[in-house]
Amino acid sequence: MFYTIDILGTIAFAISGVLVAMNKKMDLFGILIIAFVTAVGGGTLRDVLIGQTPVGWMKDMTFTYVILGSAVFAVLLRNKINYLRTSLFLFDTIGIGLYTVVGVEKGLSAGLHPIICIALGTISACFGGVIRDILCNEIPVIFRKEIYATACILGGLSYFLIRKLPLESDFVFIISGAIVILVRLLAVKFKIALPNIYRAS
Repeated sequence: MFYTIDILGTIAFAISGVLVAMNKKMDLFGILIIAFVTAVGGGTLRDVLIGQTPVGWMKDMTFTYVILGSAVFAVLLRNKINYLRTSLFLFDTIGIGLYTVVGVEKGLSAGLHPIICIALGTISACFGGVIRDILCNEIPVIFRKEIYATACILGGLSYFLIRKLPLESDFVFIISGAIVILVRLLAVKFKIALPNIYRAS
C-alpha cells in the first residue's frame, strides 16, 4: 500500500506539473522537466534531509517511467483535462494528500519524532509544487492565503491519532490522505483561509 500511494502521488503531481507547463506554453522538453521536478522535488528534499541517498527515484526506475508516462498521457489528453481550471487543482490536491502520508511514514521509518515526521510529510507534499511554481514564474501556492500546507499538517496529525485506533496500517494511510484532500477541497469550496495579519491602510 505504501508503494502504491507513492506511485499514485507521483502520477498526480506529474500531471499537475504538465498542466502548469502547458498553461505557460512551454515546449515538450520544458513540460517534461516541470512534470519531473513537480513529482520528485518534495520527495528528493525529504530523502536528503533524512540521509537516504541516493534518493528513492534514483534507485527505482519505476518512478521515472511513471512520470514520463503520466506526462505523455496528460499531453495527449490535454484537450480533455486542460479545459477545466479545476484539473490542476484536483491533481495537485490528490498529490499533496498522498505525499503527506508517504513523508510521515518515511519519518517514522527513520525513527524521528512525530512533529518532525509531520514536517517531513508537509515538505514531501508541498515542495515539488514550490519548485514547479518558481520555475513557471508563479507565486507558490504554499505562500498564498489558501489552505495548503495547513491541510498537510492536519493530515499528519490525524495520521498519529488514527494510528492509536485498532486499524490496519493501510487504512491509516488512506484515511489520513483523504483528510488532507477533504480539508483542501472544503477550504477552497467555502473560501476558508488563514487570518490575514495585514490590515487595510
